Amino acid sequence: MGLSSLGIFHTIIGVAAIAAAVVDFIKYGKINLNTLSGKIYFYGTVVTSLTSLGISKHGGFNPGHVFAIFIIILVLAAYLLNSKRKNSGRARYFENFWLSFSFFLSLVPTVNETFTRVPVGHPLAKDIKDPVIGNTLLILLLLFIAGSIYQFRKQKLINKAAGL
Repeated sequence: MGLSSLGIFHTIIGVAAIAAAVVDFIKYGKINLNTLSGKIYFYGTVVTSLTSLGISKHGGFNPGHVFAIFIIILVLAAYLLNSKRKNSGRARYFENFWLSFSFFLSLVPTVNETFTRVPVGHPLAKDIKDPVIGNTLLILLLLFIAGSIYQFRKQKLINKAAGL
């Protein structure tokens, strides 16, 4: 697969962050920064995004680096809302959306890199333009939209019950 030491570290931390997010989605219907898995997602995503800035398969600054910077901004903004606006119902909508959007954006390069490398010797996709990548990302986009609608409705009920 030809991964550098930084690439291996980046991959391990990234997989842990994605797994933590999936655990939270299953348990809470959102990434919950007040849980251990939510904290693993937050810190793992920040570390993964930062380490991705030192990785470039194609040389130089590329769209993957822009994704990483945007993801860092999203998770930091969500973290600030979580820590500074504890009693704001409106803040929870943004927090939920930004964390879910950061997760979706994280999956774009993850799908591309995984599908063009695995299985070793006969990857699922030849390059980023392969239809299997596009179709997978379309399914993930539809899941993101459906999940965002679900989170919005669930948060509306939570806010109503809390009188926010």
